[in-house]
Amino acid sequence: MKVGYARVSTDEQHLDLQLQALEGAGCDVVFSDQGVSGAIFERPGLTRALRRVRRGDTLVVWKLDRLGRSLGKLVQVVGVLRSKQVEIASLSEAIDTATPGGTFLFHLMAALAEFERSLISERTRAGLAAARKRGRRIGRPPSIPEGELASLIEMAGSGFIDIEKAADQYKVHPRTLKRHLVRAITARA
Repeated sequence: MKVGYARVSTDEQHLDLQLQALEGAGCDVVFSDQGVSGAIFERPGLTRALRRVRRGDTLVVWKLDRLGRSLGKLVQVVGVLRSKQVEIASLSEAIDTATPGGTFLFHLMAALAEFERSLISERTRAGLAAARKRGRRIGRPPSIPEGELASLIEMAGSGFIDIEKAADQYKVHPRTLKRHLVRAITARA
């Protein structure tokens, strides 16, 4: 069975071209989403199409970007379909995973998506390392400023601190204050 899926991003766009192409490709049933971005993965029409396809079926789209806007999401959708032994066909790109060439092209796209994820991760790590080298603090700002923590440590050392009141003053949980004090005292020792 051929199951078609069509999508347009805005309500002003029309599905006509896609629907005609899917009908011309011999789709037995067609599901669609209108006014839904490809960045959103939870789409009613796509969900119904994915539930409808069975082993040996083919999900047909006008273009692969109708399934997902990012390569990563597209690979994820196609991976789910392939695990169910459902083929994917794209009319515009002439991709059909039922053929060796279509399967090769899909694997090539998956490899490119993995490469892209690796590059993004590498650039992120390099950017964080460079920021640390410049002295930038990474993460949330401390809940208790450094200077005030020093006075709290002195008060704790002399025994003149009420943890509950101090925690309330800094709007933190008493355990958070204790954790800060233990870290600071351990670091000084």
